[in-house]
Amino acid sequence: MLALSLAACSSGGEKPAESAKPGDASKSPEASKAPKQMTLKIGLPGSYDVTKKEIIDGFIAKNPNIKVELVEAPWGDFVKKIQTEIAGGTAPDIWFQENAVILGYGKRGVAEDLSGYIKKDLKQDEYISGLFAAQSSDGKVYGVPHGINPIALAYNKKMFTDAGVPLPTKDWTYQDMLDAAKKLSKDTNGDGKLDQYGFGASTSITVGWYPWTRSKGGQVLDETKSKAMFTDPKSLDGIKTWANLVKDGISPDTDFYTAAGGDWKAFASGKVAMFFMQYSNSALINKDFPNLDYDTIEIPKGYDGKRLVPMVTNSWVIFSKAKADAKEAAWEFMKYYLSEEAQTVLAKSGAALPVNKKAMTQLDTNASPKNKKAYSDGIAEAGVTLDENPSWNEWRLAAQPIYSDIYAGKLTPEEGVKQLQEKVQKVLDDNK
Repeated sequence: MLALSLAACSSGGEKPAESAKPGDASKSPEASKAPKQMTLKIGLPGSYDVTKKEIIDGFIAKNPNIKVELVEAPWGDFVKKIQTEIAGGTAPDIWFQENAVILGYGKRGVAEDLSGYIKKDLKQDEYISGLFAAQSSDGKVYGVPHGINPIALAYNKKMFTDAGVPLPTKDWTYQDMLDAAKKLSKDTNGDGKLDQYGFGASTSITVGWYPWTRSKGGQVLDETKSKAMFTDPKSLDGIKTWANLVKDGISPDTDFYTAAGGDWKAFASGKVAMFFMQYSNSALINKDFPNLDYDTIEIPKGYDGKRLVPMVTNSWVIFSKAKADAKEAAWEFMKYYLSEEAQTVLAKSGAALPVNKKAMTQLDTNASPKNKKAYSDGIAEAGVTLDENPSWNEWRLAAQPIYSDIYAGKLTPEEGVKQLQEKVQKVLDDNK
């Protein structure tokens, strides 16, 4: 567009538009069409070990008008200093953390509400429901997923074959799983002690006490995420079944895991035939145990006939105090990260599942587990977050030692749920 002078001439009329002079870029038609120059500071906890460099490079190549500055640090260091930076208004324009932390940022006014951006620029039917993992109860969206990390039932094929036990199917219930696990638990040394187990239970939230608490139709929190539900009879019943796995000779105790180097190593080394495995664990197993013959199937259906698939996400957040241009640039990054191109890079990495449906078809089915649809179909059918709310980190930390004591037999399930109800409800009430 030609520059137009608004100064009046001596006759009282307006001067005619001036022609752009050669070399005057500010008045050339090309200059008016040039993309806005912006600067974007991106926080990368864990650096390229967590976020693929290929994605960052792809964004930079497609957006030469956006000058990118990366803020990299090991995850723990990043998380420690981000709070100080938020308080001082010096946080990156965009970064990612645990989804529950992002919801807390939204409540505190730290995170930009993305619901308007999403409605304007994204076709929601191109994404799985996990796109809205960081949606608050009032409909605001405070982040978009860095990746989805759901769970499935992993099983060692050789151990099943050697024991003559049929392989798991997607129609299995929890009881089917435990019946098979009982047959797979053995004393291979002949010393009267089990040293091979059919199922590897866990005391952690994602693959342990959360799905088991809900396995018989119980709940951890109610739908509003403001009321603890541990003393519900169905919740107690699920916790009892989980707590009895060691006594019933189905699962090892925590000392066994300590000696084995963790639950996934106990599975990968052939000491445990099945366990609930997060998607990201496959990368560790394939690296350290490349010859392990294993696969995955959907988490069994609960005792109430319903499947429930816990999933964990880290989410990208835009700093609410960032400058307007930086927010615009940050949203451009989010759009690129959610594009089929970038999401395909994520899918092929094996680190997490994408939320873009087309990219979901690009999962590497040559690498174990071959049946990655156990994860994608699982979350499509019954994916849930871990009752995340702004106080999630606090109530989870209050619940964890109590669950650990229940599993170790230091508390009966009945005693434990009373403590869980009291302590978790206090956290919820204090954070209303």
